[in-house]
Amino acid sequence: MGAPKNVLLITYYWPPSGGAGVQRWLKFVKYFNEFNVHCTVITVDPKKASYAVLDESLSEEIPANVEVHYTNTREPFAMYKRVSNKSSIPHAGFANENTSFLKKVARFIRGNFFIPDARKGWNKFAYAKASELISTKNFDAVIVTSPPHSTQLVGLKLKRKFNIHWIADLRDPWTDIYYYKKMLHTTWAKRKDLSLEKQVLEKADKMLVVSESIRQLFGDKVNRHDAIHVLPNGYDHTDFERKEVSTNVGKKLHITYTGTISSDYPIDSLLESMRKIGTDQFSLNFVGTLSPEIKEQLSEFETTFPGYVKHSESIDFLLASDIVLLIIPNIENNAGILTGKLFEYIGSQKAILAIGPTNGDAAKIIDQCEAGKVFEYDDVDGITNYLQSLIEVKAANSPTIGTDNTERKKFSRRELTKTLVEII
Repeated sequence: MGAPKNVLLITYYWPPSGGAGVQRWLKFVKYFNEFNVHCTVITVDPKKASYAVLDESLSEEIPANVEVHYTNTREPFAMYKRVSNKSSIPHAGFANENTSFLKKVARFIRGNFFIPDARKGWNKFAYAKASELISTKNFDAVIVTSPPHSTQLVGLKLKRKFNIHWIADLRDPWTDIYYYKKMLHTTWAKRKDLSLEKQVLEKADKMLVVSESIRQLFGDKVNRHDAIHVLPNGYDHTDFERKEVSTNVGKKLHITYTGTISSDYPIDSLLESMRKIGTDQFSLNFVGTLSPEIKEQLSEFETTFPGYVKHSESIDFLLASDIVLLIIPNIENNAGILTGKLFEYIGSQKAILAIGPTNGDAAKIIDQCEAGKVFEYDDVDGITNYLQSLIEVKAANSPTIGTDNTERKKFSRRELTKTLVEII
């Protein structure tokens, strides 16, 4: 198990918030106990937090011996709701948004008056609690996970005051995130944001990223490639062991997509392929948040839209499917996109149909795990042939992919936690 270690984790997203970012650190903390690591968590008071989605069920997975400190925050989302006339805040990529004038105004305000982001109002409260704990306890490392990337400024300030061993976990790009231009930054705001990003990349003792491409992206900015470690998201084998694997009955090929999907996620080739084979050969589930444009495109197909569901229910949807669908947004720097859903898909042992860059990080992992096929955005023939082959496999009552293998197990949450402890 190694010598005992004490770690302080600073994270805005924590149960009852939902989403992949929450699960990433909740699962690491879950398996810390096996490697003799004790974790103390600082997070925001959920009654005052601004969460895009909630999943109360995740609270049940917080280990009993983990000390969690909830702090106050001050954020501008009440104003955003009034301006946009919405009861919820934006999802990633603004998938639940349209482009009305008032919403553009709201984005401009957020992009230029709240740098790096609108959750920076939590920083002073998180910093005060962290300073209190660091003054009274010995921590081997302070881990700050983002987004929101404003939280990394807490780590930067703690580094300067206490010279702590600071590990910055950057789950997404910062100034290169695919929806960055939608924030309508002025030249001054961009310059300020780039400066903050650079300070974090230069001063953190170590950095964690989810893909090799993001490691290269950040490393090139400050020439610190050796300080950046790739620690991808993963799947928790216990989530699937508790489930009875379902078999989708009938001739139709059942396809499931989970998560957010907007106009940056092109599905035209997939829909054209299904039309060529016959729309009556498929049934679709889109579990999560869809833009109105995507929903309209699916109107001719047998499709259900359950919306956002708790994590355990999303696993049920995967296990009841024949195919799980992964679409990488068609945007700049998309080769490094490794969404959490990819690893849940791998854990489900269902055939993955992925649309995106065939030379990207996701494609390499799918190939490595023999988990499915990846096609470029315009490869209608390739997608059609793959779907047809899976229809034939189902007709023969055969599994769509093989059983679990060694490569897939490398992405289990337990194995990834072991790697994280070695990095710490």
